[in-house]
This record gives sequence, structure tokens and C-alpha cells, in this order.
Amino acid sequence: MQTEHLTPARRWLILVAVGLFTFMSTLDSSIVNIALPTISKELGIQMNQATWTVSIYLIAVSAMLIFFGRLGDLIGKIRVFRVGTLIFTIGSLLCGLNFGLEFLLFARFVQALGASMTMSNSFGITTSCFPPKTRARAMSMIGIFVALGSVTGPGLGGLLLQVSHWSSIFWVNVPIGIFAMILGEKLFPKEPKQPLDRKQLDWWGTILFFFSIGSLFLGIEIGQNQGFNQPITVVSVILAVILFVLFILCEMKTKTPMIQLKMFKNSLFSVSLISAMLIFVTNFFASILMPFYLQDLLKYSPGNAGILMMVFPLVMMVVSPIGGYLGDHFDKEKIAVAGIFLVAIAQLGYTYFAADTSWWFIVIFTVFNAAGASLFQSPNNALVMESVEKDYLGVAGSINALARNLGMITGISIATTTLFSTMSKNIGYRVTTYVEGRDDIFLNGMHVAFYVSFGISVVTLIIVVGRMLKKSK
Repeated sequence: MQTEHLTPARRWLILVAVGLFTFMSTLDSSIVNIALPTISKELGIQMNQATWTVSIYLIAVSAMLIFFGRLGDLIGKIRVFRVGTLIFTIGSLLCGLNFGLEFLLFARFVQALGASMTMSNSFGITTSCFPPKTRARAMSMIGIFVALGSVTGPGLGGLLLQVSHWSSIFWVNVPIGIFAMILGEKLFPKEPKQPLDRKQLDWWGTILFFFSIGSLFLGIEIGQNQGFNQPITVVSVILAVILFVLFILCEMKTKTPMIQLKMFKNSLFSVSLISAMLIFVTNFFASILMPFYLQDLLKYSPGNAGILMMVFPLVMMVVSPIGGYLGDHFDKEKIAVAGIFLVAIAQLGYTYFAADTSWWFIVIFTVFNAAGASLFQSPNNALVMESVEKDYLGVAGSINALARNLGMITGISIATTTLFSTMSKNIGYRVTTYVEGRDDIFLNGMHVAFYVSFGISVVTLIIVVGRMLKKSK
């Protein structure tokens, strides 16, 4: 990829084109949630059937990330990204056509295919286009798009549903996608044509990884709805472990592995990935629990609750560039440690939320959480991408995106499981939703869940401090 001649302005415009698809790909992981009751009613299906429109997207994206990251390394990251933008936009158009559940699931798979192609190569393109001295700032911008996509889905989806048909939550991607494709066509640097040698693709590894991730996420999805002690849940998770072990064995023996396992011998790469996943696990506790707390316990209207929830992405928009700037000019590890410390304070602060907590107290700890996550993610993403060889930037970026998805899904699962199992224990029977008139039961469950997230943030802090101390020796 010829990037030496790029002007600073062109580099940042390229980042906008990449960031728009990063935003939309992440947004579509959560925007459908709020439309599920409407989709269920209009398609005449059960609610648990409608939830598959969310699950199939997350499973397909996560299962294909590594393959398309490796493909980007082989034939060109921009080439794969461009095809992905077209497929994602077409998939978004198809999703809005009301042809029944089966067609919607097919369209969501198409959309996920395009999303995985763009998400897996966005970090690699960014790393290639920006020199080391401005790379953390560039990563901070990608972090903003990821944060906005992750958190604004329910709010934007609710707004669109108020003024339009549920198809609009998908069709809103089409004009943005077309604009981003035109922008990319004019701005992306030229890549030398790299013909694909099919022998370089690890087909067995791809198949094993696809079904391993699919089985794992399927087990988590079923476990959340039916319980983690159900036979089908246990079998799905065990199958995922077996397939993953076979995948590792396959990667060790093949001449052209999808993932170079030696990458994980680099402690900087491995520790940065683990901490990235854990920070997303921690952040999604608040994303899941706060809507229940604000609307069901404090009796805020959906609009007012949405305004308070928007504090998180707005703070990230402000602080992420600051984190990127600090990462470019100071020690990245120290900036990351400061970020995790703020996140830990926020998780502990959430445990003091009560039935009479004022809105400004909620805002303070939301700001702490968002600012901490912003300060951490920008330098940490840069550390991940700087720790691998240039030929494996695509795979490294896709593994980083996979860690993010795993963190999101794991955070949702642990948060909901902790909340409802604690509530069930206290009330004496199994509950899977807010119990009207028993605010005390919910509050206790929420506090226990945030103690868990505080523990996870402390573990992350210890890991990141250890990384910093090791480097200083």
C-alpha cells in the first residue's frame, strides 16, 4: 500500500471513510434490539424467534473476522474492505424488505458478511496510512466510531421507530454506505495487485474456527434464555472447546495458518488483547443494567433515560482524541493504566446507586467510566497494532475486533446472569425480568453485578500495570 505520498488531510479523510463503516457495523449489533417487539408483531413470530436477527449477526461477524483479516493480508486490506462496504450496504437494503423471518435472517447474514470484511481490516488500513507519531490519535478516532456504534444503537433505533417503519433502522445505512464508498473510492491509496493463491488460505482452520465461535455464541445465547445448566447449553460450549482445540492443532501443523500462533508469544500483543476484551466486558455491565435502573426503578421516561445514556458516547467523543494525543506524546502504558483506574472507580461508584440517587451523581460516574475507557482504548489499540509484523496487520486488526465482540457478548452474559440469578435467589423463584414492586430485589442484584464488574476492572488494572512494569525493566 503506497501511503508515503498521502497528505495529512487525506489521511484523516480516509479515516472518516473507514470510521463510517466501523460505526455502522458496530451499530447494527445493537440497533435491532429495540425493534424486536415491533418486528415480532409485524412478522407474526414469537419474541425468541425475533432475537435470532441479533444473534445471527453477532455470530457470523465474529466467526468470519479472522478469515477476512488474513485475506486482507494476502490480497490487500483495501480491496477486501471495499468489497465489504458494497456487501454490507446491499445487506442493509435487503434487511428492510418485509419478506418474512427466513429472508430477514438471510439478509442479516449478508450484512454480517460485509461487516466482518470491513471490521477486520479497519485497524490494518489505519495503521498502514498513519505514521507512528500520529497512530494513537488515529486509533482514538476509530475508538470513537466503535463507541458511538456500540452505545447509540438503542437510542437511534428508538428515534427511527417513532417516526418511521422498522425497515428504517436498516435502510439508514444505505445512503451513509454509498457516501462512504464514494469517499473511499476517491481517497484510498492504490494497492499493488496481489493475485490470490488458494493454497495460502487455511480452509480447514477457517471451518473449525467458524463452527467453534458459532457454537460458543449459540451456547451463550441459549444459556441466557434457558439457563446455563441446560444440556443444550453445556453441549454447545463443550463442542466449541473441542473445535477450538482442533483449530489450534490445525494451525500448528499447516504450512499456511490463518493465524500465526507465534504472534501470541509476544506478551505485549497478548496482554493488550486480553485487557481490551476485559474493558469491553466491564463497560457492557453499565450498558445492560442502567436502562433497567433508570426506567424501571427511578421511573425516568425513555427519552430522559436515553439522554443520560448518551452521556457515555458524548464523553468518549471528547476524551478519545485526548487519549490519542497523550498516547502519541507520552508513555502509552501509563495512559492506559490511568484509563483503567478511572473505569474501576466508576464501577465501584455504581454500587452506591440507590432508589433516590440524583441525576448528577449518575452523570459523574458515567463520565468517569467513559473517560477511562477512552483513555485506555486509544493507546491500547495502537500497542496491539505496533506489536506485530506489517504482513500480519490484517489478522492483528481482526483479532482485536474479535476481542471486542467477545468482550461485548461476555459482558452482556455475565451482567444479565449475575443480575437475574441474584434476584431469583433473593425472591425465591426464577426471574428473567424486572419484578414490579420489588425495587429492593433489583437494586441488590444490580449492586452484586457491579461488584463483579469492579472485580473484572481490578484484574484488568493489575494486568496493565504488570505490562507497564515489565516494559520499564
